[in-house]
Amino acid sequence: MTALLDEPALHPSPVDRVRAAYRRIAEVDRPEVWIALRPEAEVSADAAAVQARLAAGEALPLAGLLVAVKDNIDVAGVPTTAACPGFARTPAETAAAIERLTAAGAVLLGKTNLDQFATGLVGTRSPYGAVRNAHHPELVSGGSSSGSAVAVALGIADIGIGTDTAGSGRVPAALNGIVGVKATLGIVPAHGVLPACADFDAVTVFAAELPLAVAAIRVMAGPEPRDPRSRSWPADVPLAAAPHIAVPTGPNLTTLSPEYRDAFERTLDLLRERGAELTEVDIAPLLDAARLLYDGAIVAERYAAVGEFLATGPAGVDPTVAAIIGAAATPSGAAFAADLDTLARTKAAAAALLDGFAGLLLPTTTEHPTIAAIGADPLSVNRRMGTFTNFCNLLDMAAVAVPGVPTAAGLPFGVMAVVPAFADQLAVDIAALLTGDEPPLLVPEAVPLAVFGAHLRGQPLHHQLTALHARFAGEIATTDAYRLAALDTVPPKPGLVRHGAGLGAPIAGELFLVSQAGLGAFLAALPAPMALTSVDLADGRSVVGFGCGYDAAVAGTDITEHGGWKAYLAAR
Repeated sequence: MTALLDEPALHPSPVDRVRAAYRRIAEVDRPEVWIALRPEAEVSADAAAVQARLAAGEALPLAGLLVAVKDNIDVAGVPTTAACPGFARTPAETAAAIERLTAAGAVLLGKTNLDQFATGLVGTRSPYGAVRNAHHPELVSGGSSSGSAVAVALGIADIGIGTDTAGSGRVPAALNGIVGVKATLGIVPAHGVLPACADFDAVTVFAAELPLAVAAIRVMAGPEPRDPRSRSWPADVPLAAAPHIAVPTGPNLTTLSPEYRDAFERTLDLLRERGAELTEVDIAPLLDAARLLYDGAIVAERYAAVGEFLATGPAGVDPTVAAIIGAAATPSGAAFAADLDTLARTKAAAAALLDGFAGLLLPTTTEHPTIAAIGADPLSVNRRMGTFTNFCNLLDMAAVAVPGVPTAAGLPFGVMAVVPAFADQLAVDIAALLTGDEPPLLVPEAVPLAVFGAHLRGQPLHHQLTALHARFAGEIATTDAYRLAALDTVPPKPGLVRHGAGLGAPIAGELFLVSQAGLGAFLAALPAPMALTSVDLADGRSVVGFGCGYDAAVAGTDITEHGGWKAYLAAR
C-alpha cells in the first residue's frame, strides 16, 4: 500500500532535536558547511513555537525537522551571499519553498556553503572554504549544493535544500550517500532563488531517507504567483507503471571510472533481483544535449543572472566561476535560438526513447575525485562529472538520486531515476526499489477510486486502470450498507448498490489512485448500467467507487453472501 507520509516527525520534541543538532555541529567541527549558522537560542525559540503549535492541535507534517538552506535561496533577515561576500544582500522576503517548509513545522538551522553562484559540481569553488565530503574528508562533497548535502549526511540537518541546474541537487547526494530529489521544473517554485540559468533552475531536497525527501517536496510543491515559471501537476499525471526500466548501453558509459562501472553493474543486478525488467537503450542524443549547458549558447543565461555584477570585479570572486560566467557574455541571439530548437527536438526524441518505460536509470556521476585533484584541474573533472546530469533540466525531465551498491572499496556510489516532465512519481517508485522503502506518494492530487469487480487486479478490465497509470493503494471493504449482484454483462461484472446501514454486508474491493483526467476518462466511457458514485468504506472514508443502477441489480443475481466478486468467482 502506498505510504502517504502525513505522519508527524518522530523526534521526541522539536527543542530536543535542536539540542542534538548543535551537539553534532560541535562534534564534527565542519565550519565550512555553513555561511550563516543561526545562534542556538534563536533556533530553539523557533522549535519551542513549533511545540506550541503541536500542543494546540495543529497538524504539522514536518514538525521539528531541521532544515539547512543553500545560500542562494532567500531567508528574510539573513544575508544571501551565493558564496560571494561582495554580493551579500539581506532580503526582506523568504523564498516561497522555505515559507512552505516552516509553515509545515520545519525549523531553519542556517544558510549553507555552495560552489559560488551555483556554478560547479565539486563543492570547492567558494571563498568560505572547500566543503569536504561527509565521510571521506580528502574527497570532494559535490556541488554546487555542497553544504546542504553534507549537513544532512553528517546528521546535523534532517532536510537540506539545494538547487539544481546541471546536477547540483543530485551529485552531492551520490557522493555523500544520501537521497536527492529534483522535481519537474517549476513544481517547486523558484521564487526567492538567485538564478543560475533561470529557465533551467530547480529547488531540490536532500534527506537521509527517501520518504522524508518526498514529504518535503510535497510540502514545497505547487504554483506560486511570485514565480512566473511555477507549474501545477497536470490532470493526467501518471501515478504508477510496471517496473520496466531503460538503462544506457555500454558505449554510453565510457566516461565512468572502472570502480563506478563495476558498482553500476552490481546496482543493476540488485534491481533485477527486486523484480525490475531492464532494457538497454542508446542515450547518445541526451548526452549530446547535455553539452549545450556549458558549450552552447544556453550558458548566456548565467551571464544574464550575475554577469554584470561580476564584471565590476567585486571582492571574493572565485576565478574559475568568474571565467565561466564572463565567457557567457559572447553567444549570439541566433545561436541561443538554435540551441533552443535543438533542445526541443531532443526533448521529443527523449520522450519517444522512453515510451513504454517507467524511467531511465543512470549513474549519477562519473567518479569521486579528491579535493587535490580538483585543485590541480578545476575544469576538466568538473565537466566530466556532469555527463549524466546536465541534460535533465534542459530536456524538462525529473530525477530522483539514491545510493546504489557501493564501490568495491566501500565508497558511496549513486544512481538516479530520470523521467519525463511530471512523471516524478515513477522516478520515486524506481528509487524505492533500491532503497527498500514503501514507495511514498509524491503527487497529492491523486483521486481514490474503489473497484469491486472487473477492474480488480487479475480481472479482465484491470488493463484500463493500468493504461491510465493508476496506483494500487490497498484492499478495502465497504460498510454493511451495500449489496452485490452478478450482472448479465460482457465481460461478467458485479453491481454494487447501497441499501442502507445494516441492510447489506461488507463487500471486498480494491482502492486505486487515479489522476483527475483518468477519473474523467472512466466516467466518459462508463457503459450502462455502471455508475461512479460515493462509496462508504468500513474504515470511515468515503471515496468515489463503481456502483450500478438499482434496476440492473434487481435483474441480476444477489451474491452479497460471498462478500466480494473474487470470492463469488472462486465459489463458482
